Amino acid sequence: MINHQLPITHYLLPVTSVKQIECQNLETAYTTSLNRPILNNVNLEIEQGEFIVLLGLNGAGKSTLLRSLVGLIPLEKGKIIINGLEMNTQTLPKIRRDVAMLFQGGGLIRQLSAIDNVLCGRLGVRSIKDTLFGFPKRDRILAEELLVQLGLKDKIYQKISKLSGGQQQRVAIARALIQSPQILLADEPITGLDVVASQQVMQILAELNTEQGLTIITVLHDLGIAAEYAKRAIVLEAGRVVYDGKCDNLQEHFSQVIN
Repeated sequence: MINHQLPITHYLLPVTSVKQIECQNLETAYTTSLNRPILNNVNLEIEQGEFIVLLGLNGAGKSTLLRSLVGLIPLEKGKIIINGLEMNTQTLPKIRRDVAMLFQGGGLIRQLSAIDNVLCGRLGVRSIKDTLFGFPKRDRILAEELLVQLGLKDKIYQKISKLSGGQQQRVAIARALIQSPQILLADEPITGLDVVASQQVMQILAELNTEQGLTIITVLHDLGIAAEYAKRAIVLEAGRVVYDGKCDNLQEHFSQVIN
């Protein structure tokens, strides 16, 4: 849950009805064991402020699609346009400043403290010179504020290895938010968490979306949680989009292609 006494809204943009992400005829260079592209002719348009869940069987292309949106997966065909910029080697650094990603398992450095992990999120916007002797004080203050907002006031200086799975995921969220993103991509953010921790993480994402206008795109496997929090579902099967619409009746129509 977010502590609204702190000004997280200062770091995020308001919602406007604008096209934020375009995926045009995406086909990945990587292929499956059956020699087909992991993504095969994917076309999507996403507006700022949407909360989208990606669903499908393992190997359907969900995580690959997320990673392609931050330039981690090479494309064989098609184009990705984010905030009006077509993704290429020249525009990728600017695009990555606007797009933050929560990797499956958090992707944190277990030997570092919570605050130092959060500060790692500033590396994309700070030069080597800026961080040669440590991060500026204003970055440390912001990192502390974010951790307090996410209910980790007493965990700020604890090592990641000492935190629970749910606490680690909240640190990962803080690390993403410190880069002031417009888009947050979350790859299975509740995998391995208990029911309480899962609800806490999903509630945080929902509040960031509804109250702060952050665009959320997340991979989930639980249809009930998807329907509870997301506003739009995209179902992938064998690298293709087989459904793009509301989350109603997902269980009835797609139980065979979702796990």
